[in-house]
Amino acid sequence: MTASAHLLDRLIGAELPRFTSAADVAAFEAQTPWSERLAAASTYEALRLGAALDPQAPALIFLPDADPDAPPQSWTHGQFFGQLTQAGNLFHSLGVGAGDVVSLLLPLLPQAFVALYGAQAVGVANPVNAMLSAAQLAGILQAAGTRVLVTLGTGSDAGDELWRKLQTVLPQLPALRHVLVVGGAAPDVADLAKAPTVQDFDAALAQQPTDRLLSGRSPLATDIAGYFHTGGTTGTPKLVRHRHGQQVYQAWALRLMGLGEPGRAVLFGLPLFHVGGALTQGLSTLANGGHVVVLSAAGWRHPQAVRNIWRLVQRYRPALLGGVPTVLGGVLQVPVGEADISSLERASAGGSAIPLAVIQACEDRLRLPVLQVYGMTETASVQTMSYPDRPRRAGSSGWPLPYSRTRVLRADALPGLVQDCGPDEIGVVAMAGPGCFDGYRSEQHNAGAFVEPGWVNSGDLGRLDADGALWLTGRAKDLIIRGGHNIDPAPLEELLYQHPAVLLAALVGQPDVHAGELPVAYVQLKPGQQVEPSALISYLREQTPERAAVPVALHFVDPMPLTAVGKIFKPALRDDAARRVVEALLRGALGEQGWTLSLLADARQGLLLRVVLAAAPGPQRQAQQAAIAQVLGPLTLAHEVVGATWQKPVTGRQRP
Repeated sequence: MTASAHLLDRLIGAELPRFTSAADVAAFEAQTPWSERLAAASTYEALRLGAALDPQAPALIFLPDADPDAPPQSWTHGQFFGQLTQAGNLFHSLGVGAGDVVSLLLPLLPQAFVALYGAQAVGVANPVNAMLSAAQLAGILQAAGTRVLVTLGTGSDAGDELWRKLQTVLPQLPALRHVLVVGGAAPDVADLAKAPTVQDFDAALAQQPTDRLLSGRSPLATDIAGYFHTGGTTGTPKLVRHRHGQQVYQAWALRLMGLGEPGRAVLFGLPLFHVGGALTQGLSTLANGGHVVVLSAAGWRHPQAVRNIWRLVQRYRPALLGGVPTVLGGVLQVPVGEADISSLERASAGGSAIPLAVIQACEDRLRLPVLQVYGMTETASVQTMSYPDRPRRAGSSGWPLPYSRTRVLRADALPGLVQDCGPDEIGVVAMAGPGCFDGYRSEQHNAGAFVEPGWVNSGDLGRLDADGALWLTGRAKDLIIRGGHNIDPAPLEELLYQHPAVLLAALVGQPDVHAGELPVAYVQLKPGQQVEPSALISYLREQTPERAAVPVALHFVDPMPLTAVGKIFKPALRDDAARRVVEALLRGALGEQGWTLSLLADARQGLLLRVVLAAAPGPQRQAQQAAIAQVLGPLTLAHEVVGATWQKPVTGRQRP
């Protein structure tokens, strides 16, 4: 019997098909429907196939300090699959069945992988960013309907900080029945009304069998596997509903693209609450017989992870250098030295567009072709990518994965009318295919989520060239609107990345009383580099013909605010830009003293400016209120005025 090159496909033989053109993809799709190719309906079955290829091969290697010379903790595929089976049995013993939610508040510990995939075997997994505020955590866990929570114990800085938040969160979770703690001590929750049971995760896991699922459940491709949180930080959290088939499609498609190779390592540093970590790197690697090398509990955020990158490559011999664009930009600042990095065959990044300067540096200095990928939580991660056997186009996000589709639609079409853009015409990117979700857990979030049935509204701007390759041009909500003129930040950011002194760059809008918004730039310089803000602005002015897009100011930041997965966190930059403008206006109206400014997240208004006045009630305070109304009233931002000893606000401009 001929060995299969693809564990998750019933029909592919000893060699993977090559896709050198759109015609190759169309012919492959025409042979067989995707659902008939699928060798595993669920993530549990996919992981079983990956483990069965070679049970003694490594599956998970954990480096506590991202040090390639330190003794690692390691698990074979047989051991890892046995433990996730135990996790499924443990959750089953706690009453978890189809539709019941196990939420995870864990860093990148080995137990997090076991709990994530074990929860999906019997119920629904809900991995959550533990660094969120208590209010945000409560909102996500409430929306998920958490029955079992797996989290850190106390006794470490991270665990103690998390439990300070959980003391206020747990009483707000009516469905919670059990808490399992990883490491440290079990906290006392006996004083809570309807207190959940608290157990040690590892001890409870060890009591369960490894050879079978006691639930007897075999999830279908249409069953819910996970809820992944996404969207903003105000209002009811958006929970993306993932079905097993969506997640397995990700592992299937990436192997088809030549990734997720059996026996090969992936340097793993993305969090598991992000689809890039849980699916693109995690499930896709393990279900295809590869192994993940976890770069500490903090992943790429550990200071040694980027610093040791080339020694890690030499030690573990990955074929792919993958991450988010900021990771690629960071590792390019590390000298290769004498390290042997010959195992690397390509680089890849997603989560946001890769700056052309980073792509060029990878190809020139490392001799690595760069495969750019594009997707979102709603598409179970990768939706389009540069195909390994098709000509690469620097800056393009490539073509849809087989059986997937991408369109670009006119943003100015009449309501209810969906119109496709022509080649190279910029519009809103829409996506369909086996990886795309069918809605959020809460129906209230589904308004606007689809441009028409089956087509996900990405909210991203882009264009399709004549060959159908996707080029992202920006995020619709990132547009800066200067006096009715729409400014896409991406071209200016790209120019900044090409400057030899710039490491990270972003453009955002700052409020303006006349134009509504004005562009302002934020830059983190490379170590040891110095340049004046005015010089960078002049550089942009010389390089771009779009005069309105040239930033009116440029601020240096170090470090640049990043999300937990390493993307630039533009909301923090917008808040900083607003604060600078508003404080200048208030100083001009009120002087330097007698007031303070706070920026608040408001579910209805978005960003709310709160001015606190020290003056007692009387003529002085009335004059200050009038002055504030005069200078802040013309802004599009909402504001309110309160006193240091009185809290009834005088509310300013409201958004409709």
